[in-house]
Amino acid sequence: MEDDTQVKGRRQFKRVVLKLSGEALREDGGHDNISPEIVGNMARQIQSAHQAGLEICVVVGGGNFWRGISAANRGMERSTADYMGMLATVMNSLALQSMLEEIGVPTRVQSAIVMNNVAEPFIRRRAVRHLEKGRVVIFAAGTGNPFFSTDTTAALRASEVGADVVLKATKVDGVYDKDPVKHSDAVRYETLTFQDALEQKLGVLDSTAFSLCQDNNMPLVVFDMTKEGNIHAALTGDPVGTLVTCA
Repeated sequence: MEDDTQVKGRRQFKRVVLKLSGEALREDGGHDNISPEIVGNMARQIQSAHQAGLEICVVVGGGNFWRGISAANRGMERSTADYMGMLATVMNSLALQSMLEEIGVPTRVQSAIVMNNVAEPFIRRRAVRHLEKGRVVIFAAGTGNPFFSTDTTAALRASEVGADVVLKATKVDGVYDKDPVKHSDAVRYETLTFQDALEQKLGVLDSTAFSLCQDNNMPLVVFDMTKEGNIHAALTGDPVGTLVTCA
């Protein structure tokens, strides 16, 4: 007999990397760079999936504080601007860790830039061990190198820890054949191959992150995190958003 979850179209994940936008941690029109209410809601959705036995890694952007490429475009030296952006991701990672541990989810922050007072250094084998022991692992400070985005961090860390999928939380409900904001006839894909995305220039991820996922056969789910409960739904395998695969 076919498993009931397969009948309903549920995707099967054991270990995932969840990529969250830093800008999503800030309320629209709010004055605070981090909204405790928003971070708390994210933490509760992660908690629910974690309690079901899922091994969860998280990568958080830093756009609510600083965007390195934007500063570079306004005259700042690019490497310095990017390092500042990495530090912003550490602040967001600590905020999420605090909220998760407040509701009883054991969590470790691993930073690609050494800062022992607030986070562990990133060590792949230690990260895997944390996951095996039931801890959520948050990867902070990007890759530790300038010129790389947190999308690239998510793709890289997913390959390193042997994740089943990268879940990219965005403000749109998947990948479209053209910009749905500008085109009312835009069509959303339920599934898509990396090759099709490349040929159609759909801009699913930045080019480095895209190549890492494609070369390492790492599936990607792009979904809308602004819809209530969607983070939990994506984590637990509900068919939300667009699934991008090699085949």
